Amino acid sequence: MAAVAPPSPRRRTLLDDCVHCGFCLPACPTWHSWSEEMDSPRGRIDLMRGLAEGKLEWSDTVARHFDRCLGCLGCVTACPSGVRYDVLIEETRAAREKARPRSAADRLFREALFAVLPYPARLRAAAAFAGLYEKSGLRRLVQKSGALGFLPKRLGALESLLPSAAPAERLPARLAPAGGGAPRARVALVTGCVQSVFFPGINAATARVLAAEGCEVVVPPDQGCCGALSIHAGRETESLAFARALIEKFESGGYDAILINAAGCGSHLKDYARLLAKDPVWGRRASEFRARVRDVTEFLAGLPPRAARHPIPARVAYHDACHLAHGQGIRQPPRLLLSAIPGVTLVEIADGEQCCGSAGIYNLVEPESAEEIGERKVENVLAAGADVLASANPGCLLQIGKHARRRGARLPAYHPIEILDASIAGRRLADVG
Repeated sequence: MAAVAPPSPRRRTLLDDCVHCGFCLPACPTWHSWSEEMDSPRGRIDLMRGLAEGKLEWSDTVARHFDRCLGCLGCVTACPSGVRYDVLIEETRAAREKARPRSAADRLFREALFAVLPYPARLRAAAAFAGLYEKSGLRRLVQKSGALGFLPKRLGALESLLPSAAPAERLPARLAPAGGGAPRARVALVTGCVQSVFFPGINAATARVLAAEGCEVVVPPDQGCCGALSIHAGRETESLAFARALIEKFESGGYDAILINAAGCGSHLKDYARLLAKDPVWGRRASEFRARVRDVTEFLAGLPPRAARHPIPARVAYHDACHLAHGQGIRQPPRLLLSAIPGVTLVEIADGEQCCGSAGIYNLVEPESAEEIGERKVENVLAAGADVLASANPGCLLQIGKHARRRGARLPAYHPIEILDASIAGRRLADVG
């Protein structure tokens, strides 16, 4: 009688790393909101396992639990077993988009967002309309009239998050190091899509600070989106196309570092090597690109300061952007840069590791959940008693600023690099922006 071969061992997956310990629960904003197991990281992993093993089928209920995840990665930091929830939720969202069709209204809203957000030229056109809407006084009239309460919640959220019109600051293609002489480093700046249009002052401040610290700064023209918003929304093919285009734009410059000043984008750029690892054409190119990517605060904190800092008397509350703290493990560099400014008193925010509710497009597609999370965050921010808020991600600045205004609080919000730029230039923070 022929011997029967033993069954092949099941391939171990990332799902097997989760031991269901529950350390992720206090780190999860949606668990805080609803205390619902399937809206916690370990609960969502159980759903992923059920789908993978064929014990569950995709349904609206299952898909909804994944949609309600912010992807803030707080659970990644909290997990003692090193579960790669970041990879798991990203892959699951891509699978969700293929497996479970969305309603017509949901598809239309998302397609409208992604027809504009990743494209700087289209965003500039949208910004022009937003500027007219505000400068004409129509925005104030609409908000005072209460008409927003009759809009669908997603449209109301979109209106409430529109940034105030900002004057464009055109960046030169190259900035020489201040004081002349050989540069300490030759760096390239990723300007982003939303950042370049709605927060151009952050990019301009970044370039000035780097030049003041003796760097040659190159700003490659015609940059596109990095793909971060797309990958977080399950639009994998679109995201990887953006990634390849951005790599091609930067790979021939011979830069010592490729710098980014938006936390969500930086986290995604540092993931290019993994995302394109199996691509025979782009795998090596992505790995070489990723090796040079640094957040601007990470880069500057490792560079002995050269430019003098002028005093800025202010209590500054620093909010950890999720994809900087959890996604990249960068917590101390921005704090070091801020605390080195004379006159700055750095204050911590209670439950500072918790997300603010922005999370890419989350506050647009899940406005009710984002509202609850944002309210918790701004309550802790205001309790810190700061004069100024600092955070290294544009979405966080918008989300927290919106909730602070609703409470009638005046809390100017800046990227840390803007505060550093004001200090080096000897300007008041009130003159920034």
